[in-house]
Amino acid sequence: MKIVIVGGVAGGMSAATRLRRLDESAEIVVFERGPYVSFANCGLPYYVGGIIEDRESLLLQTPASLAARFRLDARVLQEVTRIDRESRTVEVTGVRDGVTHTEPYDVLILAAGATVTGTLPGNDIPVHTLRTIDDVDAITTVLDEAGDSARAVVMGAGFIGLEAVENLIARGLAVTLVQRGPRPLSPLDPEMAAPVIDALRDHGVDLRVHTTVTDIRAGMVHLDDGTAVAADLIIDARGVRPDSSLARDAGIAIGASGGIVVDEFQRTSDPSIYAVGDAVEKTDGIDHGATLVTMAGLANRHGRTAADAIAGVAEPSVPAFGASIVGLFGLTIAMIGWSETRLLAAGRPHRVIHTHPSSHAGYYPGAEQMSMKLLVDAETDAILGAQIVGGSGVDKRIDVIATAMAGGLTASQLSRLELAYAPQFASAKDAVNMAGYVADNLATGATRSVQWHELENAISSGAILIDVRSPGEFDRGGIPGAINLPLDEIRERAAELPDAPIIVHCQVGQRGHTAARLLSQLGHDVQNLDGGYRTWLAGMSSTSPTTGAHRTPPATPLA
Repeated sequence: MKIVIVGGVAGGMSAATRLRRLDESAEIVVFERGPYVSFANCGLPYYVGGIIEDRESLLLQTPASLAARFRLDARVLQEVTRIDRESRTVEVTGVRDGVTHTEPYDVLILAAGATVTGTLPGNDIPVHTLRTIDDVDAITTVLDEAGDSARAVVMGAGFIGLEAVENLIARGLAVTLVQRGPRPLSPLDPEMAAPVIDALRDHGVDLRVHTTVTDIRAGMVHLDDGTAVAADLIIDARGVRPDSSLARDAGIAIGASGGIVVDEFQRTSDPSIYAVGDAVEKTDGIDHGATLVTMAGLANRHGRTAADAIAGVAEPSVPAFGASIVGLFGLTIAMIGWSETRLLAAGRPHRVIHTHPSSHAGYYPGAEQMSMKLLVDAETDAILGAQIVGGSGVDKRIDVIATAMAGGLTASQLSRLELAYAPQFASAKDAVNMAGYVADNLATGATRSVQWHELENAISSGAILIDVRSPGEFDRGGIPGAINLPLDEIRERAAELPDAPIIVHCQVGQRGHTAARLLSQLGHDVQNLDGGYRTWLAGMSSTSPTTGAHRTPPATPLA
């Protein structure tokens, strides 16, 4: 059997090497239009920043090493330009010499990946992407020539854009980050993006949101806010779209997303053609609809799935939740599943949980605070998504939640997970357990909560806001209109409370929960501000740059 694979790197090479392990007799040919068939594309920004010093360490395999170990026929600088499904052949053109030949196949695997989104006006300054070895070679050349006073513009504040910014700052560049949307990392909800915005500005990044590039000329990048920014280097990280043109031209089914439609074994609408990687639609783990997820882990996994199916040991792909993580100036940002923004847009009933736990026991040195957000189905208690921003420990917690989602655990069941504990690694009640406790309290009706963005309307409708923190905390900053009644005084002063709906809050939500339980048992209609003052402050600062901590007058009598 002859298997032809179009594209190397993650999906294509995973399929090729797995096939060889399963079938020594198969003839396996890999065509790669670039000069490198297997490289660590996720490490490219860190080579630009000098964190990865050895360029050769990015080159995982070469045609020679693949031939020696796996007996693969890997051909670089060869672009597949056409598929003839009837004759089961592909047309291949040499990138440098333009020579074209026809290659037959029994089975074809498409792993073309993704291509950059859109074009830019003007060509005065070369615009670079950050996706290949050739890209980083070109970028480092520009930086070496520009010297210490180099200036860069990065377009797009997604994962690649943020990694580019961090590494350019590490090299001493002045960086402007241009983002079309209202915040960096658009899948993050506003209050969860606030620490990301702070980190960028604290490190001198000129962040421009709600902004696009209109023109590039005379050494300047012109923006639609009417300003222009000088640049020696421009990096286009505005996103990618599926590179599905080869499949489309061959009459293979393409989904509404632009990705290639595949079944659970990565088969396309042509049973002799498989597709893997970023060009392929995935099945969403939340609503089981078609979606695009451009992650290396999925590309590798689905390459293996295709190989298994071809070799007759098929194991179907599972839906994708989109687990992802990125580092930025010591901050770790991780997410999985749907955001609150997406749930609201879809009209799906849900509950929201904010917590602010420490990475490990607070009394052990070095504990770092995280901000966690859990999205939960209001009817089934299923976990719909999570977002975590902080320092150490974020990666561990998002992976635990990802595993729970894959296993079908409910949000409340997170409270009953047995997780490893020692003071330097976690707390006796781990951050994931704590989120589960809150979920269980909401599911059973032991508490009710209001979100930071719902607070203004609730107060306008007659609710009274009670700040249960200490007077010192209250005086250092609070929510306008709140009345300070410390938690430890509530029992003695409960009679002073008005006969009206009450919203209580503390710094992060825990004391607020205790106050809400007490007041509800005393007959009050009470809700807790989810995530407390910390979450409210993050939400307000992310949606209004001029909004920050508000000074409030000293507490006044309730009666």
